[in-house]
Amino acid sequence: MRFDIAKSGTGMTYEIRNIVGVASKLQQFGIDITWKNIGDPVEKGEKIPDWMKDVLTEIIQEDRSYAYSPTKGMDETREFLAEQVNQRGGAQITKDDIIFFNGLGDAIARAYSSIRVDARIIMPEPTYSTHLLAEVHHASFPPNTYRMNPYRDWHPDLVELERKVKSHNTIVGILVINPDNPTGHVYPEKTLKEIVRIAKEYDLFLVFDEIYTNIIYNGKKTLPLSDIIEDVPGMSMKGISKEFPWPGARCGWIEVYNADKDASFARYVDAILTQKMSEVCSTTLPQIAIPKLMNHPEYPKYLGDRIRHYEKLSNIAYNIFKDVPYIVVNRTNGAFYMTVVFNEAVLNYRQNLPIEMPAVRDFVEKIVDQKIERDMRFVYYLLGSTGICVVPLTSFFTQVPGFRITLLEKDEKKFEQTIKTLAEKIVEYVESSK
Repeated sequence: MRFDIAKSGTGMTYEIRNIVGVASKLQQFGIDITWKNIGDPVEKGEKIPDWMKDVLTEIIQEDRSYAYSPTKGMDETREFLAEQVNQRGGAQITKDDIIFFNGLGDAIARAYSSIRVDARIIMPEPTYSTHLLAEVHHASFPPNTYRMNPYRDWHPDLVELERKVKSHNTIVGILVINPDNPTGHVYPEKTLKEIVRIAKEYDLFLVFDEIYTNIIYNGKKTLPLSDIIEDVPGMSMKGISKEFPWPGARCGWIEVYNADKDASFARYVDAILTQKMSEVCSTTLPQIAIPKLMNHPEYPKYLGDRIRHYEKLSNIAYNIFKDVPYIVVNRTNGAFYMTVVFNEAVLNYRQNLPIEMPAVRDFVEKIVDQKIERDMRFVYYLLGSTGICVVPLTSFFTQVPGFRITLLEKDEKKFEQTIKTLAEKIVEYVESSK
């Protein structure tokens, strides 16, 4: 080319997927991989029930399921979702306040790219990579963050949040992921209302990623944004990829609250919709399916059984990890992730794990010889030594070293054994340099 046409990068990688390439290479060496990195319930053995397949089979017989949908989404589905919100008695919306996208990743990308480049969304740290990359790419600068505290059950530091909002006039919105990915934290009502207060006092809007809002357990409770937003402008991001689960449908939506109360926010929402118009619409069939599946008499039991399974695995993992030296772990109470943090200063660049196959050892050591984060070094040695594939915590934009696992294994005995192996390898790795 006559000049470099690629847009400058940020130096960040999507490690949740990036590590798959490394693990796949190890598979070629004959290593059996235990995947604990990607939140795809179907890939981990979730069986889609026959009643759900029957509903989808009926929809496929309808000619309209092959057609374009309206740009904002199917009218009857948006009416159904709006009624669900309105029945709670908080924010009141209509179908016109709902916009469908090709997955929540599409919604996130368009929401951040529609913001002025000099305006920023402050986000939790650690934070989910899709939000992080979309926000950084739109502004071409590192993000503003407020810390989640692993020594306080991952509660957000609201003092830091308010201080940063007050001192940085470029911050126009606050991101909350509830339940949180990667930590599994479920926000209590008091914390949510305090975040709303901050947004109201400093004239900000709110972005709540609530894709896991119906996957909460261990007796925890929270509230959706619609219940506590009052007259603050904001949007909730939701989808079916985790709850049904149907990640391959690529079907997510945003619910917009209080756009009529702020002209600037209303123009921002219009900018998102204008982008959406360029691709005409989102996938039609999954939209048609949403009210039919959510209203199905089998659905509550199906979802309840899955939630109880995640709760059981969260407690199996917590009860094993809590007695392991060198780490901090909190019980996961929502979504299906658990984050383990290494204590300060326990990791160094001399530690390693034994890898039996010389070719695998050489491959891993070429990776770790590069300048990489200390938790990433542990993750790659773990992968080469055991085949267990997890995600380094620093890939979620935090200086706190650790790793994230998923709670999606269907075989409880296999899951327990994997966690026990992980616990043993943590100790072995940390003590290898003594």
